[in-house]
Amino acid sequence: MEIKWLCTLWGMNRPYLEDNLKVINDAGFEGVEMMVPGDSAGRNRLGVLLNKIGMDLVAQVRAEGATADVQIKSLEKGLDKAAELNPVLVNVHCGKDFWHFQENRRVIASAQGFAAECGIKVLHETHRGRATFCTTVTMDIIEAVPEIRFTADFSHWCCVHNSLLQDQHDAVSRVIERADYIHARVGCAISPQITDPRAPEWKEAVEAHIRWWKKIAERHKKNHAEYLPICSEFGPPPYMATLPFTGKPIADAWEINCYMKDMLKERLGRLMKS
Repeated sequence: MEIKWLCTLWGMNRPYLEDNLKVINDAGFEGVEMMVPGDSAGRNRLGVLLNKIGMDLVAQVRAEGATADVQIKSLEKGLDKAAELNPVLVNVHCGKDFWHFQENRRVIASAQGFAAECGIKVLHETHRGRATFCTTVTMDIIEAVPEIRFTADFSHWCCVHNSLLQDQHDAVSRVIERADYIHARVGCAISPQITDPRAPEWKEAVEAHIRWWKKIAERHKKNHAEYLPICSEFGPPPYMATLPFTGKPIADAWEINCYMKDMLKERLGRLMKS
């Protein structure tokens, strides 16, 4: 099994998309996660650039709207546009943390149906503010939609549950069993993003996340998966903490994303070779 190393486009600040994609590729990433352009010309241009540079795409689709019906329409449009670019997978954000369970279930089931129609793979990210915002509701979703697969972003759950999930082994394990994509961002009890994973004060949080990611990689290797995509996803302000008054980020998200790739290549590379 191989690992596909991707980087988020989020926070890349060069003025032209081609420049941002080239920087990502030149740094050793094989693909990018991003929202696809809403216009046909923009999607065509993105497809040309990805083919030219030789990069994989994970398309991000965020369901917009204050009701389930509106979000379902938003998902249908978003997934249809994403399918044009033949992505490795589509990472979906949908539902609302304050909606009744049946509304969130309806939106998720609709995403599954649209994905089947489009012939694309859809994963649901464990994400604050969305249907999968916490462990308990996500367990109910698994029971209601057993075919669901996940983007594992445990940084959100650490923040929501104000812990490193030490007492929620079963819930984390059930998502690990269904996770086909990793967002390599590290969270903690008070934030979905620590300031810098290279700093010794964050070792406990970093090691907790690596343990979860290793279990996902081990499962994929055991199941003879062709590959496992992992995306470095440390983000810019406001996810990145800033100095008071100046608004200056206290660390460089791009440097950290490159560090996460290189560090995980070493840590998970041993597992792949064993």
